[in-house]
Amino acid sequence: MNDSPADTALRDYRGTVFLPETSFPMRGDLPKREPQWLARWEQLKLWERLRAQSKGRERFVLHDGPPYANGPLHIGHALNKILKDVINRAAQMAGKDADYVPGWDCHGLPIEWKIEEEYRDPKGKYQGGRKKDDVPVLEFRAECRAYAAHWLDVQREEFKRLGVFGDWAGRYATMDLTSEAAIVREIGKFLTNGSLYRGLRPVMWSPVEKTALAEAEIEYHDHVSPTLWARFRLQRAAAEDLVGASVVIWTTTPWTIPGNRAVAYGEEIDYALLHVDAVGEDSHLVPGERLLVALPLLPQFEKDAKLGAHSVKRVLKGAELAGAVAAHPLAGWNAGYDFPVPLLPGDFVTTEAGTGFVHIAPGHGEDDFNLGRAHGLAVPETVNDDGSFTVQAPGFTGLHVFKAHDAVYAACEAAGTLVAKSKLTHSYPHSWRSKKPVIFRATPQWFIAMDDANRIREKALAAIDATHFVPDQGRNRIGSMVAARPDWCISRQRAWGVPIAVFVERATGEPLRDPTVMDRIIAAFAEEGADAWYKPGAAARFLGKGRDPADYEQVMDIVDVWFESGSTHAFVLPDHGLPFPADLYLEGSDQHRGWFHSSLLESIGTNGVAPFKAVLTHGFVLDEQGRKMSKSLGNVTAPQQVMQQYGADILRLWVMNSDTAEDLRIGPEILKQQAELYRRIRNSLRWLLGNLAGFEEGETVPYAELPELERWVLHRLTELDARIRKAAEDYDWTGVYPEIHNFCATDLSAFYFDIRKDALYCDGPDSHRRRSARTVLDVLHRCLCAWLAPVLVFTAEEAWLARFPDENGSIHLTDFPMVPEGWKDPALAERWAEIRRFRRSVTGDIEEKRRAGTIGSSLQAKALLRFAPEEPANVLTAEEWAEVLIVSQVTLTEAAETGETVEVAPGTKCDRCWRVLPEVGVSERHPTLCRRCEAVVEAQGG
Repeated sequence: MNDSPADTALRDYRGTVFLPETSFPMRGDLPKREPQWLARWEQLKLWERLRAQSKGRERFVLHDGPPYANGPLHIGHALNKILKDVINRAAQMAGKDADYVPGWDCHGLPIEWKIEEEYRDPKGKYQGGRKKDDVPVLEFRAECRAYAAHWLDVQREEFKRLGVFGDWAGRYATMDLTSEAAIVREIGKFLTNGSLYRGLRPVMWSPVEKTALAEAEIEYHDHVSPTLWARFRLQRAAAEDLVGASVVIWTTTPWTIPGNRAVAYGEEIDYALLHVDAVGEDSHLVPGERLLVALPLLPQFEKDAKLGAHSVKRVLKGAELAGAVAAHPLAGWNAGYDFPVPLLPGDFVTTEAGTGFVHIAPGHGEDDFNLGRAHGLAVPETVNDDGSFTVQAPGFTGLHVFKAHDAVYAACEAAGTLVAKSKLTHSYPHSWRSKKPVIFRATPQWFIAMDDANRIREKALAAIDATHFVPDQGRNRIGSMVAARPDWCISRQRAWGVPIAVFVERATGEPLRDPTVMDRIIAAFAEEGADAWYKPGAAARFLGKGRDPADYEQVMDIVDVWFESGSTHAFVLPDHGLPFPADLYLEGSDQHRGWFHSSLLESIGTNGVAPFKAVLTHGFVLDEQGRKMSKSLGNVTAPQQVMQQYGADILRLWVMNSDTAEDLRIGPEILKQQAELYRRIRNSLRWLLGNLAGFEEGETVPYAELPELERWVLHRLTELDARIRKAAEDYDWTGVYPEIHNFCATDLSAFYFDIRKDALYCDGPDSHRRRSARTVLDVLHRCLCAWLAPVLVFTAEEAWLARFPDENGSIHLTDFPMVPEGWKDPALAERWAEIRRFRRSVTGDIEEKRRAGTIGSSLQAKALLRFAPEEPANVLTAEEWAEVLIVSQVTLTEAAETGETVEVAPGTKCDRCWRVLPEVGVSERHPTLCRRCEAVVEAQGG
C-alpha cells in the first residue's frame, strides 16, 4: 500500500540513518575505571601470560634504577616510571620480549635518620627516650629494614596504580638477603683484584651526618662564607729583599688556618713586591711593611685591604720563590704553630681571585692534599667527625669549624698577621639530605683506584664512547666527570647498609685478600643477610681456623649506597635470567654523576665493560612558572592527587606530550590542557568504534580499489608507523604522541571523518564508498589502539575490548600491527597536500558567508571552482570536490587563475542527508529525499 501525500510529508527518516553505535562512553571516568582494569589484569595474570608468549623473541632489558624506599611517590618518580613503562611496552609491542624487574634502594643515611628521629621524637613510640648509640646494632638495623619494607610496599602499589607493568612479585631490593650477598661479592672482586685500598685522603664530609659523602650526594646552594686575608712572613728566600716580606693569602675557609702546612704559588705568575707607604682608615696593614701579591690582582687587593700609597719595588716570577720558607700566621700566638711553612709550586694557582697565593691545609682539600703528599707534608687531623676542632688545632680545641672564623680572626690579629676580613656569597657544597654545608676532611677511608693496573678510568671513557646516549650531550657530561674524578671513596661511617666486609692485618695495615674468607662471608650473607657481620663471633667465624681474630681489624664501615645501586646489574640480571649488558639505563639527568656513573665504574671494575648499551636521561619537573616545587611555595603537584582527579592516563599523556629531555612543567592549567587533549583522542576512538558497528571482514575493500582519500589515510599510517618504530628502536619519543594527537584532531576529526560522515551515515551498506571508509576505519582502530596502548594503557584496553570483547583478551597481548610498505605513496600525499591547501581557501569563503548570515551550514553552499592549467589541486571530479568541501554542489571550470566563488545552493534540503539539491521533491514516494537517500530507504524496505 502506497503512502499518501499527507503521510510522506510527515515522514521521519532519522531511523534510516546509520548513526554511530558503541558501548564506549564519551566520558572516560578514569579515576573510577582504571582500578577495575588493574584488577582485571591481575586476575588474568597478564604479566605472566605476556612472558610465556614472548619466549624465543629477542630480549629487551631496561634495567631499573632503584628509587629510594623512604616515602610516598612524588611527581619525579611518576615521570621516571611512566617513561620507562612506555619504552618497555613499546619494545614489547614492537616484537621483543621486554621483561622488566622493578627495584628499590633500601639502605643508607635517610632511613637511618628517620629511625633516629623516631628515637628523639617526644611524641614518638619511644617518647624521645632512646639514643642510637644505646641501641644494639642488630636491633637498629631491624628497625631500618622494617621502615624500608613498609615504604617499598606503599611505592609498589602507587607505581602499579600508575599503570606501570612489570614483575612486581619478583621485584628486587638492595636489602634482600641475596642482594646483600651479591653486593659484598662485588666488593670482594675489587678486594681480590687489588683496586680496593684504605687511604688517608680528604673527602667531602658532613659534620651533621658524621659521614663521608659522595659527589652524587652533594648539591650546591648559595652560602655566605667569611673570608680572610693573612700574612705569611718569609723567613728564608733566595733573594735577600724577600726575607721579612709577607706573602698574603686569601681564603673563604678561615677555619682551615690551624691545618695550614704550606703556601702554593704559580711559577709563571708575576708577583709584585710592594712597599706600603700609607694605609686607609681601619686597615690592618702597616706603613713600611713589604708584601707579595700577584700583579694582576693588585688593583682589587688595594680595595680589599684598604691599601693606600705604595710602591712596587720589583716584579718577579713565582719560580723565584722556590725554596722559600715562611712562618705560620699563628706562630707566636700559640707555640703549637711554631713550625716552618714552605712555599711550593702549584699548577692549580690562578689569578682569577684572591692574591695569587693559596694557603695549603693538606687535610682539607684535594689540591692541598696532593701537593702535600708530593712534598711529604704532614696531614694533621685537626677536625673531629662532628666538625669540632681536635687537640691538633691548639687554641681552638672543641670549637665548631663553622663558628671558628671570629676566633681565627682574633688569633691572627693578636699574632699581627691579619690583613683583612670580609664575607662572600658563593655556591657551596651541601649535603642533599641534611641541606647543611659540608667540609673537606682527611680521614682514613676505603677507595677504589681509578688508575691502577685495572685502568678503570681508561676503560670507562672508552665504554662511554661506545654507548648510545639520548640525548647525545649526556656523553660529554658523564665523560668529563669520569675524566676528572678522584679515586672512588666507597666507605661510610654509618650502620644501615652492607658492610665493607674486609679484615685488615694489624701488623701490616694491609687488607686480607683471601678468596676463601670472602667465600665464607658471601655464603653467610646469602643465608642471613649482612646482619651476619654484626653477630657475636663473626670475626672468628669468617677468618676460620688458623687465624687469630685479635690479629685483625674487622672493618665496620658500610659501603656507599651508590656502590650498592651501581652493582645491581650483577645480581638482578643474572638472577632473573636476563642478558648482560642491559639494553638501556634510564634516569634523570642528575644521574650522570649518580647511578649511571657508579654503575659504569662498578661494572668496568668487575667485568671490564659497561652494564648498558644505551643511556637515556630526562629532565626535572617544575611548576607552571618554571619554579622548583616546594611545600612552602604550595606549588607541589602530587601524582596521587592527579590520579584521584583525572586518572593515571592523563598523567601518562602529560609525560609523553612533553619533551622529556628538557625540564618538564606541570600544574592545574597544564593538567586541564592534557585532559582536553585526552578528550579529543577519546572522541576519535569513540567515533571510530561507533562507525564500525557491525563491521565484518566481508565488507573489506582491497587496497587497489580504495578511493584516493582512503589511500591517503593509509599513507599517513605508514608515516606514523615508521615514526613509532624508530622511537621504539632509538628510545627518543619526543614529539611522537603530539603527532598522533595532531593526526587524530586534524587529519581525522577535522578532515577525514568530517568528509566521510555523509557516506557513513547516509550511503547504503553496500556502497563502495561506505565500505571503503569502514575498511580504513577498521585499520585506524587497530593501529590507534595499539599505538596508544604504551601510553594510554587503560583507555586503549577499553577501546580494544569495546570492539573485540574477550574475557581473556587484551590489547597488551598484541603487537603493533604490520602496516604494508605498499601503502606508502609520497606522490599521493603531495597531491592531497595541495587539495587540502585549496580546501582551506574555499572553507574560508564559506565561513565568511556563514558569519554574514548568507548561509547556515556548509551544505547550504554551492562552490564554483576555477582551476588554472597545471593546477596541482585540480585532480578531483565535481562530486569528489563536493564531498571534500562538504558542500551540496560544485561546478568546475578552467580559468586563467585558480579561484573559487561560494553562493547559496539552489534546490531543496534533503530531510535525511541535509544536502541541498534540485532533485529533492522529484520522488512521489519520498518527496523530501534526494535520489541517493531514496534508494537507501527503499532498500531498507521503506
